[in-house]
Amino acid sequence: MKHKPVVAALLLFAPLTACGSAQAGDSSTVTVTVGYQSRTINTVTAGTLLRSLGYFEKQLNSLHDGHTYKVDWQDYATGAPITAQMTAGKIDIGSMGDFPLLINAARGKQLGKPTRLVSVTGYNLRGSLNTIVTSPGSKLASLADLKGRKVSTSVGSAADGTLVRALQRAGIDPDKGIEKLNQQPAVGASALAAGSTDALSQFVAWPGLLAYQGKAKALYDGAELNLPTFHGVTAREDFAKKRPAVLEAFLKAQAETTDYLDDHPVAAAESVAKATGLPAEVVYLYNGAHGIATFDPAVKPQLVSALKQDVSVLKAAKLTGDIDVDSFVDDQYVKKALGAGYAKRLAAAPAASASEVWPKGASSTQSFKTPAELLAYVSAHKDGFRAAYVPDATTGTLWFADKAVWVADGDKLLPFVAPETARAYVSAHGGARVVTYAEALEQAS
Repeated sequence: MKHKPVVAALLLFAPLTACGSAQAGDSSTVTVTVGYQSRTINTVTAGTLLRSLGYFEKQLNSLHDGHTYKVDWQDYATGAPITAQMTAGKIDIGSMGDFPLLINAARGKQLGKPTRLVSVTGYNLRGSLNTIVTSPGSKLASLADLKGRKVSTSVGSAADGTLVRALQRAGIDPDKGIEKLNQQPAVGASALAAGSTDALSQFVAWPGLLAYQGKAKALYDGAELNLPTFHGVTAREDFAKKRPAVLEAFLKAQAETTDYLDDHPVAAAESVAKATGLPAEVVYLYNGAHGIATFDPAVKPQLVSALKQDVSVLKAAKLTGDIDVDSFVDDQYVKKALGAGYAKRLAAAPAASASEVWPKGASSTQSFKTPAELLAYVSAHKDGFRAAYVPDATTGTLWFADKAVWVADGDKLLPFVAPETARAYVSAHGGARVVTYAEALEQAS
């Protein structure tokens, strides 16, 4: 595994170096180990983007406490191995989604190695970070169509939680009503392409990536649940108590990275794309100025409330028992790190949804008041842009304009992520009808 060479090197130089957990006492050099998920791009302010900007190392260098600090960045595909390494005392700080965070809390308590949620990275108050997709040629058009079908997801993830809740609302038993395939995102994506699964429920950035590549289309927008979903930063309790200044340095650096992302969303998307191999257009869908995710380290009460609601889903799946969320959440470090600015961040709201075009060669995007205005621009500049984004008319979830389901309602052109929400709008508005993307472009031009 990735950590073994690092651990071996640390043991070799034990007299000179110490892990962030201070296993070697007060050695002059302290190594802080950070576990992150480079391709789970709603954790970039605590992982990929933070690492590329070097803000954490700069904060550590400013401590001047007699120690020399080194950061060991360890990249993983999911939150589970980060939790395993944290409970083994080998990772000090980690970032992951809300359901994995709860498993992190449960495992830490179970093994006598408690962890604490210390900040938030990317969040969406309606839940649209998770999406259920089908193959481009699939005839499935609603959640009801999933009954008796094979559905791939990662059990214990937020995407699995979305699937369970969505099926329950559709009157389908999530355990008996479908054949659930417990697969890693990449495996599930391959299964969808091969036709060995009928649908895929996954977290960012897989749904957007597959849609962008023309390998999937949205079946269900997680925002339909209207339940917050988020990613956050967890730290080992013993590390936080032993090295509070180091944890505060991390949280200051995270806040700096958040500000950079907000001020330079296109540059940030390009940076994350370069580090992960993901298309920048997909990164921007989630992390852009009006993207699906909002980034803020503040631990908002509505996110904590959502976390408490998530416990029942994990318990039903027999992945955890009861979890004391209030004792797991510990915002004292981020409050101290951000000082007077914390209250402002806590009160901040997500940016209003907007239609955007990313022109070729541009360092910024262009916004439009309505989706129809965006379509008019696209029609007139067919080869002059990298991507066009529109917010779902019902949920506000941003999606690629050419992958959206379009509805014509008189002079209005309305985009939807999933066909079911588009049909719901049409049924409630006489004269409205679903149109193709080409028809929508023609009407707008």
